[in-house]
Amino acid sequence: MKSLLKYILKRSLTLFLTVVVAVYLTIVIANAGGYVDKIVETELMSNIVMRFKDDPTFRNLSEAQQKELIESRFKHEMKRRGLDMPFPIRSMYHLRDAITLNLGRAMYMTSDSGSALVRNIILERLPVTVLLFTTATVINFFLHLFLGLRLSRKYGSFWDKLVIALSPTSVIPGWFYGIFMIMIFYSWLHILPAGGLVDYPPPSGAIPYFLSVLKHMILPLASWIIASLFLGIYQERTFFLIYSTEDYVEVAKAKGLTPRQIENRYLLRPALPPVITGFALSVISSWTGAIVTEAVFNWPGLGQVISQAISYFDAPVIVGVTVVYAYLLAITVLALDIIYAMVDPRMRIQG
Repeated sequence: MKSLLKYILKRSLTLFLTVVVAVYLTIVIANAGGYVDKIVETELMSNIVMRFKDDPTFRNLSEAQQKELIESRFKHEMKRRGLDMPFPIRSMYHLRDAITLNLGRAMYMTSDSGSALVRNIILERLPVTVLLFTTATVINFFLHLFLGLRLSRKYGSFWDKLVIALSPTSVIPGWFYGIFMIMIFYSWLHILPAGGLVDYPPPSGAIPYFLSVLKHMILPLASWIIASLFLGIYQERTFFLIYSTEDYVEVAKAKGLTPRQIENRYLLRPALPPVITGFALSVISSWTGAIVTEAVFNWPGLGQVISQAISYFDAPVIVGVTVVYAYLLAITVLALDIIYAMVDPRMRIQG
C-alpha cells in the first residue's frame, strides 16, 4: 500500500510539472513575442483618446494639458492591468492564475450569453465538443475492437487483405472526408444539413431538439468514423494475432476450449490494457484535434473557439483552453497509471 501511494504521488508530481511547463510555454507563445502586448497598448491608448474626445471639459483644456491627462490615464490603466511590468515577471502571474483556473477575461471574445469570462466561454462550448467527438471515439472503439477480433479469425482471407489495402486511407483527416460528404448529402441529395448544432430556428420540444442535434451530428460523425476505420481495425486485428501465437493460447486449444472461450479468456483480456489506454487517450486527443472539423461543419465547440482566439490574438482564451486540455490529459494519464499500478505491482517498482 505504501509503495502504491509513493508511486501515485511521484506520478502526480511529474504530471503536474508537465502541465506547468506546457501552460507556461503556451503563455509565452500566445504573447507572440510581445506582439499582443503592443496591440493591447495601442487599443488602450485609442480607447482613452476616444473617451476623452467626447468630454466637453477635455476639449476646453490646452493641448499640453490634454496630452498630460491622456498619458496619466494611460499609465494608470497600464498599471491596473499589470502591463507596466516586464513580461517575464507578468508571465509568472499569468501562470499562477492559469494553474489555479483563474482564467480571467477574454480580450475580444464573448460567450453566446455575452459573458467575457474565459471560464464561461469554455464551459459553454466544451459540452458540444465532448458530445460529438466522444461519441465518435466510443463508436470507433467498439467498431475497431469487434471487427478487428473478427478479422483476426480470418487471417489471409479476402476481407483481411482488403482491410490491409485500405488502411493507408486513414492518413486522410476526417474533415477531408467531411467536405465530400457535405457535397454529396447536402449539395446534391439535400437530405442532411451541412453543419451547425441544430436547425434554425431551434425546435421547441425536447425530443424534436434532440432529433435535430442527432441529424446534424450524422455527417461529422461519419467523417471521423470513416477516417480511422480501416487503420483502427487493422491495428486491433494485429493485436489479437500477436496474442493468438502465445504459448498459453496453444495450451488452451490443446485443452479443447472453444474458439469463443479462447478469445474471451486468452485474447481479449491480455489485449484490453493497451486497447483501453488507447481509447482513453484518443478521447482527449479527439477534443484537441477538433479545430478543422468544427470549422468545416460549423460545429460550435471548443475547436471553433480556439480558431477564433488565434485569429483575434485573444491570448487569455488560448491559454484557458490549453489549461483545460492539459488538466484533462494529465488526469486521464494519472487515472490509467493508478489502475495499472493496482493491477500490476511491477509498475510501482519500475515507476
